[in-house]
Amino acid sequence: MRIPPLKSIIAFESVARTKSVSRASEELGLTASAVSHQIANLETIIGQPLFFRQGRGLTLTPVGEQYLRDVTGSLAELNRATERASSQAEVDILRVHSSPSFGLMWLLPRLKSFQADNGDIQLNIACSYEDVSFTSGYYDVDIRYGYAHWRDLQVKTLRNEFIAPLASPEYLAKHPIRTPADLPGQRLIFSETPLVQWQQWFARFGVSGEHQAFDFSFDRSYMSLETAALGIGVALESMLLASVHIGKGTLVPVFDPAYAVEVGGHHIVCPSQNADLPRVQRFLDWIDRELK
Repeated sequence: MRIPPLKSIIAFESVARTKSVSRASEELGLTASAVSHQIANLETIIGQPLFFRQGRGLTLTPVGEQYLRDVTGSLAELNRATERASSQAEVDILRVHSSPSFGLMWLLPRLKSFQADNGDIQLNIACSYEDVSFTSGYYDVDIRYGYAHWRDLQVKTLRNEFIAPLASPEYLAKHPIRTPADLPGQRLIFSETPLVQWQQWFARFGVSGEHQAFDFSFDRSYMSLETAALGIGVALESMLLASVHIGKGTLVPVFDPAYAVEVGGHHIVCPSQNADLPRVQRFLDWIDRELK
């Protein structure tokens, strides 16, 4: 069997990942018909269908699922080989993608520490809420938020992350809060992203009644935390993300640790072959030291 054209493999990976010919065509800068042609060409070479076609939907066949696993690693390895052969190979570059709040509130304030321990590594950081594809081999690791459900990737969950009500000392001085039952009458900040929401927190700690309205609502954790640090409300948020504010004293837990809920929300994700890279291992070791 001859080796398929690389452009057909790349088109297949993009369609399999995005589950859409149109989205893959936008990503690759091709027409939808050109992408479909590449997929058909690949299926002809393999001799088996790679997708179930149901109306406008596409799902991988078992053969397609296995082929995706195989080519993902191969494309990433090809990219690394090209990088090693290029003039940039003399520079050890660690490419990290992160969810925005973790990148801004946890990584960014600690860059000086990373540079002190790893001055020979150039750290490139990109932030967005999209889970990146490792097929191109560009990113070494991705720091994701949510429930770990990623197959065929190595996942390292950051431990000891707690979600708790947080406020500034100035706010608490003006609005004393002694028990969880005092919270519904306070200025509460709603954050869409935490794995534990106000309603769940109230139910967990026996607070009756519902808070009917929130003074502020945000879809980014860093906006909720910055707003709480301004002294105008109470946020239910990750103490991991708020660690710099807590260290500076601009935010404090409203209650003792018994009212903090442990979650496994942040995960460092990468293909198994990336975990063996020395620069990735040094990054993981550095994060472990910082967390401790």
